[in-house]
Amino acid sequence: MRELFLTDVRAHIRWIELPGEGPVRVFLHGLGCTGASDFAHIATHPALRGGHALLVDLLGYGLSDRPRDFGYGMAAQAAAVARILEHRGLSGVELIGHSMGGAVAVRLAAARPDLIARLVVAEPNLYPGGGAFSTPVAAQDEESFVRDGFARMLASVDRRDYAARLRLADPLAVHRSAVALVEGASPSEGELLAGLDRPRAFLVGEYSLPDADTERMRALGVPVFEVPKAGHNLMLDNADGFAEALARALVVERR
Repeated sequence: MRELFLTDVRAHIRWIELPGEGPVRVFLHGLGCTGASDFAHIATHPALRGGHALLVDLLGYGLSDRPRDFGYGMAAQAAAVARILEHRGLSGVELIGHSMGGAVAVRLAAARPDLIARLVVAEPNLYPGGGAFSTPVAAQDEESFVRDGFARMLASVDRRDYAARLRLADPLAVHRSAVALVEGASPSEGELLAGLDRPRAFLVGEYSLPDADTERMRALGVPVFEVPKAGHNLMLDNADGFAEALARALVVERR
């Protein structure tokens, strides 16, 4: 595990770094998840033929700190990840983000194109309104969710693998992240993704189709790759299929 102290928020952000030859790949997890739990098996998958990987725990999640005064919006999280890349002297990385991490990845690629060579997002939050997990969280007020709503959410989760990851998240971070996803920002992540001037691709699980965001991205010229036998947690539902789709997405050229 590595860490970097962010002086502006007075908190450490942490990541697992897997050394290797070839391109540097940075993986960003979704709401309530962690970098290693979601992507360690993907980063080391034979389909990706090695590579140097950073599995980031976004602030408020996994092993990273939980600053009370942090807003947990997508742009702020993206700025924190950019600090990691600057600290490590990295540029031209391949950036991969899932769900909320996909929204963070889009913000980072748009704000700091000097750091990112190509972008792949897997079922990202692209427009205001939230998703199946964020919408009910954001509907609660912050104090109530932190006090007992998070515990109820944890008890009601029907996927044991998600519950295991969610237990490591800060309730305040989960709530503020969910509110940010529901409220959205202008321009939206969808607009930013469509307008990026570098290779980018969109992954979607077979069981998530039909999906309006997928069709919108396809119509806007963003290459779409389907992961068979997978829903929203596509890198866990079908790790082999996800890694193989990711490998194809990472060689897409700019259109």
